[in-house]
Amino acid sequence: MDFQIVIDSREQEPYAFSCSTVRRKLDAGDYSIAGHELSVAVERKSLADFVHTVIHDFQRFAAELDKLRAMDAACVVVEADLDALLRDQHRETLRGVAPTSLLGMALYISLRWMVPVFWCGSRQAACAFTDAYLRTFVRTQAERGGAQHG
Repeated sequence: MDFQIVIDSREQEPYAFSCSTVRRKLDAGDYSIAGHELSVAVERKSLADFVHTVIHDFQRFAAELDKLRAMDAACVVVEADLDALLRDQHRETLRGVAPTSLLGMALYISLRWMVPVFWCGSRQAACAFTDAYLRTFVRTQAERGGAQHG
């Protein structure tokens, strides 16, 4: 499958993919597919960014979630392991935020906006997940009779 991943120009720590990429501003999310920017997006969060966003800057993030919800497919990937989080192994990153509060916010986002939050365990796993998510979107669109990009 030949396709090009779009990386938002504001993304501070972009993933490296094995396929072609291009940087330009996305209306929502950090990653999408060229030609499908309004249909699919992945929002990347390090654990520190997820904590800051959902605890201290949620109003801004809620506006982003509104945009993601309007897409055919969108998700949030967190570069952290949920089990380690719940075992309080990220105490320094959480800075006093209860792990169960983060779990609750992830579930609230998933159910309120219908934008799933995936705990990918690490940055490397989150990158692989993002690549697979975007490729699977293109594949399923093609199966539904949509135009295959490439």
